[in-house]
Amino acid sequence: MDSTRQLKVSRLIQKELGSIFQKDAQSLFGSVMITVTQVRVSPDLGVAKVYVSLFPVKDKESVLKLIKTKTGEIRKKLGNEIKKQVRVIPDLMFFLDDSIDYAEHIDKLLNK
Repeated sequence: MDSTRQLKVSRLIQKELGSIFQKDAQSLFGSVMITVTQVRVSPDLGVAKVYVSLFPVKDKESVLKLIKTKTGEIRKKLGNEIKKQVRVIPDLMFFLDDSIDYAEHIDKLLNK
C-alpha cells in the first residue's frame, strides 16, 4: 500500500510528464502521441516507474527504447518543473503499458 506522500508525488510526476510529452514529443519523438498512464514511486521517493501508452505506432519497443535513451533530458525537464515541490527528483524508469492493446484484443474476441 502506497503512502499518501507517494500518491501525491506520483500524481504530480504523472501530470508534469504528461505536459512535457505533450509539449516536446513532436521535437523529440516525431509524430508519436505518448500518454503517461500510471506512475509508481518507491517508498523513499527516489525511483519512479512510469508506464506509457504509445499511439499510433507499429513498433512500440523501438519508441520505448528511444524514450529510455532520452531519460536524462526528460528528467532534467521534470526537475525544472517540480523542483520547488520535492526534495529529490526521482530516477525515471519507463515501461510500456499494454492494457489498451489487451482490451482491444479482448474486445475482438468478444465480437467474434
